[in-house]
Amino acid sequence: MKLQRLLSLTRQAVDDYGLICAGDRIAVGVSGGKDSLALLYALCSLRSFYPQPFSVCAITVDLGLKPFDLDPIRAFCREHSVDYTVIPTEIGKILFETRREANPCSLCAKLRKGALNEAALQLGCNKIAYAHHRDDLIETMLLSLIYEGRFYSFSPETYLDRTGLTLIRPLIYVSEAEVIGFRNRYQLPVCKNPCPADGKTKREYVKKLTKQLQADAPGVKDRLFHAITEGKIPGWPEKRR
Repeated sequence: MKLQRLLSLTRQAVDDYGLICAGDRIAVGVSGGKDSLALLYALCSLRSFYPQPFSVCAITVDLGLKPFDLDPIRAFCREHSVDYTVIPTEIGKILFETRREANPCSLCAKLRKGALNEAALQLGCNKIAYAHHRDDLIETMLLSLIYEGRFYSFSPETYLDRTGLTLIRPLIYVSEAEVIGFRNRYQLPVCKNPCPADGKTKREYVKKLTKQLQADAPGVKDRLFHAITEGKIPGWPEKRR
């Protein structure tokens, strides 16, 4: 995928749901994976011409699991004139040594979000951008159906009343295949996830299930995406155009 298409899809989501306003300072949560780096690249490029001026910074919450070489990401941020902050934590130690969690993902996400929100506020941000893409949206809906018995997926925009921060997801129109293509084309400095639970989660099961559904019934992902965006899920904002 070329940068022009990434920017087109990102701007479409931003415009459709009013995700960016003049004066916003947006923190991008950078895990080191392809999705968050593609989002950072897109927002850095978008800020140079978007009619509503905004600024961007990048934050990595270091779980403290294994030696995690972030120098390539630091260089990437310098190249794109983005302030970069690494938040050291002992989340990994808490999960895998102290508590010995058998299913650590939910607690890990909660702790990471807390650390990210606190850092964003300290850096003067009013918004946080997550790199959830189109496939994440579909997989979250299937997870909810299979394991919770309800039709739900995350919204393009969520206001966090406890912190006053607004969470935005500008990549919801971008497929994972397109992110992979963009990563390969622009040589994004992806860092391997050091988490021992990586690839062994319910989400990984649903990801494989979705691929099988797409193979068995071509076009099913498009139909599922349409069902989510037009399904009037509680809390889902109306399009602004």
